[in-house]
Amino acid sequence: MIKNIVAVLIAISVVGMIGIPLGDPKFIAVAIALEASYIALTILSIKKIKYALIPNMIIAGIVIAGNTFSPIHLNIMLALNPIYNAIILITGGYILQVLLIATSILTYKNMKQIAVRDST
Repeated sequence: MIKNIVAVLIAISVVGMIGIPLGDPKFIAVAIALEASYIALTILSIKKIKYALIPNMIIAGIVIAGNTFSPIHLNIMLALNPIYNAIILITGGYILQVLLIATSILTYKNMKQIAVRDST
């Protein structure tokens, strides 16, 4: 399960790095900070997964909400114009974020079951 989370985080970072040059230059600092947070979560997930699960879910939720409530992002995704930006936004902003939430929840449940089993 940990490998799945790390793989999703790496995929998010790669898609984000591809998307940074395509985005609006005035938001480059925010984009870099977000990518740095995903890299930090990847490292934390490798070292201490239990400390990364909740932040994974929170940041993924914030990214989904941010993309949903951004009129510019919605316009790009719905019009598929420019197509590269739309693919990056849909893949990195929704598909991979939902995957991160799902794998984090499954890992959390799995860790809880192991803890309960080991305590009895």
